[in-house]
Amino acid sequence: MSDCLFINSRIATLRGERSDSLKPRRGADLCDLAVIPHGYVLVQNGRIAQVGQGKPKSVDPATVVIDANGRLLTPGFVDCHTHACWAGDRLDEWDLKMAGKSYLEILAAGGGIMSTVRSVRATATQELADGILRRGREMAAYGTTTVEVKSGYGLDTTTELRMLEAIAIATRTSPIRVTATFLGAHAIDPLQSDAVRRMIDETLPEVVREYPGICVDAYCERGSWSVEECMRYFKKAISLGCPIRVHADQFNSLGMVSAAVGLKAVSVDHLEATTDGDLELLAKSSTIAVGLPASSFCLGTQCIRAREFIDRGGALALATNANPGSAPVRAIPIVIAFAVRELKLSPAEALTAVTYNAACVLGLAEECGSIDTGKSADLALWPCQDERALGYELSGSLPDLVMARGVIVRGDFSTVR
Repeated sequence: MSDCLFINSRIATLRGERSDSLKPRRGADLCDLAVIPHGYVLVQNGRIAQVGQGKPKSVDPATVVIDANGRLLTPGFVDCHTHACWAGDRLDEWDLKMAGKSYLEILAAGGGIMSTVRSVRATATQELADGILRRGREMAAYGTTTVEVKSGYGLDTTTELRMLEAIAIATRTSPIRVTATFLGAHAIDPLQSDAVRRMIDETLPEVVREYPGICVDAYCERGSWSVEECMRYFKKAISLGCPIRVHADQFNSLGMVSAAVGLKAVSVDHLEATTDGDLELLAKSSTIAVGLPASSFCLGTQCIRAREFIDRGGALALATNANPGSAPVRAIPIVIAFAVRELKLSPAEALTAVTYNAACVLGLAEECGSIDTGKSADLALWPCQDERALGYELSGSLPDLVMARGVIVRGDFSTVR
């Protein structure tokens, strides 16, 4: 970690109004990147010490100066929905998909999530942690400095706890920020009798004892957890002091969106099959929508109606949904490119959705997601001079430098000065 000063940069700060600084941006406010056209950022002790126009009046001679020469500086990306703790692969199932089988057909035949469950149960905890660390390095190369990682490939108490232990190891050792979500209600193990009751009454309380206040997630879909089962699970989680999130309406609208809004869920994720009424309800609520356009592309399914959702005043975040089956994706820039092309977002809206709003989903808006004094030095310096290039280029250049919590995780000072 070294103190450094970025000068002569176009800075997309994402700062917004101070009075609204901890709330997600919604509607037209997603376009406000709070750009400083010719600015500087001073980093000291891993945090942002100063941000401004022009150059600071004075700086310690020991500070490393990085002349951006007009290049774009953004907050590090926040990937707020991933399944980056897994083992094995799903290449055989990909062949089935290419032959015309649907995701739900593969899941019903014992593949999909259950295929990865079998692999995870057979894999040592440290090996699972090593996989998270490897994928985290790959994500960092594309500008990600914070990643949420879900459990959910265990589906029994022992393996779910081992997955969360692997995520905890990664949290302690990864150069980027790693946060954990408990997704015990990911699928229903057909070989486990009374699986739903056991997850609610046995696994969930045990997880919360080990990880108090952990965010609790569920996958509500045909062939998986029903709305009624999710409600029992979530009410138990809330009684134990946990915030909740939910995967809903990926393939079928079952009524989970209105139920989640009623429970004041932090987010509802997917939303590809959401009805007009539920989209309006969600847009007017405090719950954030998380779109996963790379997953829709990989599955060949419809996308979240993000343009309509934003125009209704909704708060939108975007993420990779990185997983071995429906979204073998690590790169947030490809999510931005899909968002612009398929979701009809502007590049500014997409950038807000993968930085500041994504940080709000994880409860980290005080720490990351924007370039502001006192926040963690999570920064990405790009080889372009216009933020629109991030949406324009389908496979553009990697960032010249990525800094996570004041530590360089891609590039080095000598290559960018």
